Amino acid sequence: MLSQDELAMLQAIRASGSLSKAAARLGKAPSTLSHAARQLEARYDALLFDRRRYRLELTPAGRLLAEEAERLLGDMGRLNTRVRQIASGWEDRLGIVTDELLEFQTLLPVIADFDRLKSGVGLRITHEVLGGTWGALRDGRADLVIGATNEPPAIPRLRWFELGVMDWVFAVGSRHPLAGAAEPLPREVIQQHRAAVVADTSRDAGTRTYGVHGGQAQLAVPSMAAKIAAQRAGLAVGWLPRQRVAALLASGELVEKKTADPREPNTLYVAWRGEHSGKALAWWVERLREPRLMKRLVNGLEVR
Repeated sequence: MLSQDELAMLQAIRASGSLSKAAARLGKAPSTLSHAARQLEARYDALLFDRRRYRLELTPAGRLLAEEAERLLGDMGRLNTRVRQIASGWEDRLGIVTDELLEFQTLLPVIADFDRLKSGVGLRITHEVLGGTWGALRDGRADLVIGATNEPPAIPRLRWFELGVMDWVFAVGSRHPLAGAAEPLPREVIQQHRAAVVADTSRDAGTRTYGVHGGQAQLAVPSMAAKIAAQRAGLAVGWLPRQRVAALLASGELVEKKTADPREPNTLYVAWRGEHSGKALAWWVERLREPRLMKRLVNGLEVR
């Protein structure tokens, strides 16, 4: 491993192309630098400096040594920082999984506030759907889940609190055949029309869908935003978060329809494993308990 001084010498010679200029740049005598260069070559038993030309240059072996040593020193510096970080109670990385119901944009102010702590903790934020959100916590793919739906499952040392309640509306596009149908819509009438669904990402065999009747055709879409767009375009029917589509209902682009089988509101949860107790996780859990943030996450961004 090269010392900081040896790496600085290699970099100075590479940049200046002159032993005297490199020495002046480092505040050393040219003879001292020349001696250090020969000692380095003797240690590696390799020609590291090309002295045959007007400019002093690194040989291919010298360039490789300089580049790799610089990378290794950078890695060592980062490792030292991480060791101090973990020793002081901060995690190396925090894995956060949100249910796809929550928009990533609503978390941006929280991420910005967390960055201001300068903790050095890396954030990895991904999303899952329905059972996949709880599964990420159970399988160790998440340290924290936000917006998980349904009752908390049996997970060792699970800790959780309620984030809020999401209300749903059965809505169709203004030009969809069901827009003018008599209410309440019976199951057999809804079943004749294709439903838009965001597919459950659970790794378990028993994946779920909401508001879909047996034998009903389905349009599987990648996100709630895509589901809203599909129903707005009259391509499918289904349940949508009421707060997200309030403006579309008010403008008439979507039409609310009462159904014979109403959908109950969903409680959303924040959850984590009790054996994880780093400062980053504690900060996020505390922040997510703030009432205004809880409301913003559950209500989401209104589609217009």
